[in-house]
Amino acid sequence: MVNRRLLGLGVCVGAMVLSAWGCGGSDGPTTPIDDTDNVDPRPGVDAGTGGDTDAGTDAGTDIDAGTDAGTDAGTDAGTDAGTDAGTDGGTDAGTVDPWPADPVTNYSDRYGIGRVKSVSVDLGKNIWVLDGERIGVVRADTQKLVWVGGPVGQAADGQPSSVICGGEAGRAYVGYYADDLGVDPEWPDIHTNFIVTAKPCEVPVNETTCFPFSPRRLQFYRQGDVDAVKLDASGQVVLESHINQSRRANKDASGNPIIQTGPTVVDGVSLGIRNSNDHHFDEDRAMYSCTSVLRGPNKGDVFFGSNHGVTRIRGLTYNAHRHPVWFDARGSQYAGYTYGLGISPGGDVLIANEWNFGTVTPDTKMENWDDTTTPGINQQKVKSSYLPEVNSQETFDSWRAFQQTTDQKYYLGSKDLGLWEMTILSATNPFQKGTRVGADVPALGSINALASTNDGSLFIGTNTGGLYRLTPSKTVEKVADVRGNKVLQLVYDGSGTSGMLLVLTSEGLTVLRGH
Repeated sequence: MVNRRLLGLGVCVGAMVLSAWGCGGSDGPTTPIDDTDNVDPRPGVDAGTGGDTDAGTDAGTDIDAGTDAGTDAGTDAGTDAGTDAGTDGGTDAGTVDPWPADPVTNYSDRYGIGRVKSVSVDLGKNIWVLDGERIGVVRADTQKLVWVGGPVGQAADGQPSSVICGGEAGRAYVGYYADDLGVDPEWPDIHTNFIVTAKPCEVPVNETTCFPFSPRRLQFYRQGDVDAVKLDASGQVVLESHINQSRRANKDASGNPIIQTGPTVVDGVSLGIRNSNDHHFDEDRAMYSCTSVLRGPNKGDVFFGSNHGVTRIRGLTYNAHRHPVWFDARGSQYAGYTYGLGISPGGDVLIANEWNFGTVTPDTKMENWDDTTTPGINQQKVKSSYLPEVNSQETFDSWRAFQQTTDQKYYLGSKDLGLWEMTILSATNPFQKGTRVGADVPALGSINALASTNDGSLFIGTNTGGLYRLTPSKTVEKVADVRGNKVLQLVYDGSGTSGMLLVLTSEGLTVLRGH
């Protein structure tokens, strides 16, 4: 039996700082305060806890971990590291499309990809694939598959991979799993996600206990997170960097704007992705989903959904994090694993976790990703909502996908509860209206992926029935010629003249064109 601690549970407890930043920060230096230690079984695994067990703290009085202690807010007078041009291989989107124009092509057979666990495309039209510790790319210029020479980055350290997403031309990002942090037997009173980084000890703000520096505990930072890989000048796949440089807009004690960065390495250990508002809190550890921005002002950005929230990456820098949430009667906050991520036709980020969903129109400055208070920045058409027609707020909806079609309609796909059209009642409403779609099609009862295409279609990847399509006229039809009944992933690149839908199933990769 596997029991994973859900870091998103109990974070930002109460109504206090939630209105300030994505998870307990503020627009000026503030202090980190403890959160709760609720437990949630990983979806599909019976952990015997019911999904909301308190681990012994008074959740009604705890507040989010990860507000800025004011000690790690370095200034950065340089340009955004997201403009890094250090990648090679491929050219930016908008060049001649190198891929077959046939309506249906089996890429696993044609390019020797075989069966893989995750696929993506970058701005240079290179097709990236992930197969355990192996990272590969079918290059757009040669149309040849190149595999990394051996395990690199987190894979070389034994961390299991999860997803891959393309970024700028010739670059991709690989997500990894890591166990959530539990109660430390050496220091049972320390916050589960607080990592002491200074010697000889540190006292978390609003606490009195001095926790001694622990080289053992510091190693937790090595686990999970995201690596960047690239095509080098010789056309080979190489590790570029472990993503560890945070970037966050803030203000100094005098109210002057600064870029808060924080350290990247402590005692030789890369801090990886941790809270942008306080590097001591390692909350985003297991990457469950990702989505690439392939057009619009933020193209090249990648969003990763984790066990805690959604992290934004640009170049080799990141901002973590934000998430849809809900509160119980005690004021404890719940944010489920983020399996569902999408980009709307207009560029909104669509977020769906086990309970809730929300939308964000991302600011063009990636360091503003976790800002929820500044007018005009990161507007939300839906802040944090659920569908009462599906379940009560407390019950898992198990959302796996969230998309908007070109006619502005929203669709959510559940692992257990089917396809639902979502109608917005109001942005701040705790619930929106849900209408079941395709209830008479048994295969649509279990959905793993959705993709919205330029022609107004919604493609539906099911768990046992293969690929379906909701046409622009809202009829449901089965898509033929796609091998495999279990659809693992749908990735759509609509930036060219002919849309390109990557359909990854248990039997391999098929690409559909023309939608």
